[in-house]
Amino acid sequence: MVNKKRKEKKKVVSQNWEKYRILLIELKQKISREIRHLTEENIAKSQRDASGEISGYTYHMADMASDSFDRDFSYTLVKNEQELIYLIDEALSKMDSGGYGICEFCNKKITKKRLKAIPYAKNCLNCQEEEEKRIRKEAR
Repeated sequence: MVNKKRKEKKKVVSQNWEKYRILLIELKQKISREIRHLTEENIAKSQRDASGEISGYTYHMADMASDSFDRDFSYTLVKNEQELIYLIDEALSKMDSGGYGICEFCNKKITKKRLKAIPYAKNCLNCQEEEEKRIRKEAR
């Protein structure tokens, strides 16, 4: 009897998170496509490929600097997107283990409104604001 209630409760909990699981998976797919696009378009191209020139000698230094900036900028974007994928994977893992939607600082529930906006959120709004204040204070 106890096992039956536990299974029913787990089923209800998993159904409640299913829409967030779908949001997370769709977001992960979108970010993966963006990473692939950035990599193919900017990071993986050599300067010669980017210029369309057969010889690298005719490539102007200003163009080289611009391309270098574009590659560095794209690399930073890819790094940030990869961090988001990590957060998404972590949230999906928490769904499977039963810890999704629980603030890592205060152990209270994260509001559904916040999870709808940021489905990979680790903290409730109050704890996140406190964390950001602490980070800003340390940066001074």
